[in-house]
Amino acid sequence: MDGPERVTPPYEGADERTSLTRFLDYQRQTLAMKCSGLTAEQLRRRAVAPSALSLLGLVRHMAEVERGWFQLVMNGEDVSGYWGRWAEGEGAEFDVEEADPAQAFEVWNAACERSREIVDAAESLESVGRYRDMRFSLRYVLTHMIEEYARHNGHADLLRERIDGTTGE
Repeated sequence: MDGPERVTPPYEGADERTSLTRFLDYQRQTLAMKCSGLTAEQLRRRAVAPSALSLLGLVRHMAEVERGWFQLVMNGEDVSGYWGRWAEGEGAEFDVEEADPAQAFEVWNAACERSREIVDAAESLESVGRYRDMRFSLRYVLTHMIEEYARHNGHADLLRERIDGTTGE
């Protein structure tokens, strides 16, 4: 599968912070690769009814997840859902019928870049962020984000195969 070149996670000799951040970037780049070379219509195509899952929806969702965990939780920034809400507690990032892929990728890339800045500025993996009455270490957030991307990249594999038959890492 052609697409953006991915950073290979370190096989050995890297410290924990480097390993976590490189694995996270690898997962981010995997999502970008799964979306590469597709038209706007293909990016909007839903999996199967009644699911609203689409590649474009995943990009928009991951932009929200990046913003939530890094900007809000780890850095205390005032962020709200970029694409609003359908109903209480339900994000509209999967409502992609009229969505602009260029805008979605711009928001996602900016969120990823801001996340990297926040991680780089953190003193250590033990740095703590807060959400309501809960506390989260940077180590937890990085590990959770790797898990979040890996889960959704599995969805992206299936979505891409359904769109054009393309499979692979």
